[in-house]
Amino acid sequence: MSGTARPVVVVGNPVLHTATAPVTEFDSELAALIEDMFASMYVAEGVGLAATQIGVGLSVFVYDCHDHEGVKHKGHVVNPRILATAGPEEKLEEGCLSVPGPYAVLGRPFSVTVAGQDRHGAPLTVTGTGFLARCLMHETEHLAGTLYIDHLNRRRRNRVLAEIEPYPWNGPLPEALPS
Repeated sequence: MSGTARPVVVVGNPVLHTATAPVTEFDSELAALIEDMFASMYVAEGVGLAATQIGVGLSVFVYDCHDHEGVKHKGHVVNPRILATAGPEEKLEEGCLSVPGPYAVLGRPFSVTVAGQDRHGAPLTVTGTGFLARCLMHETEHLAGTLYIDHLNRRRRNRVLAEIEPYPWNGPLPEALPS
């Protein structure tokens, strides 16, 4: 791991609720950002991380998680967009490094296909099933300014927000969390 871990920002930080700018420069700065994102994700023991989660408003995420068959996948996607979803909805617990601590049950498609670019600007497509599909959708939504808790009803969302707890890898918790 050659990147530098950065603090993971917490719900309430405006960067998490703002749509990202597309990446237009495929240079050494982007490569360094991707390495920092992997380092940050591993320090926080996560399986996916969007640039917004370390305070950067660019459209890129990294992932390192398993699919439905237990096969591990690691990579990054620049300027992702969801091309297709398929299969039955799976209702499973979901969490987020920017909502540290609690989990909530959320339905997600069994299969998700995301298209984008790699760090050099070459086109790529990633299809994931099971947990990887959940990760691909979760991270792509981050880049549009949507957190998983935004899909919950007000009561469930407030319960999750009330259970947030600080971790060493998070930036400072906001004094007042959004409701």
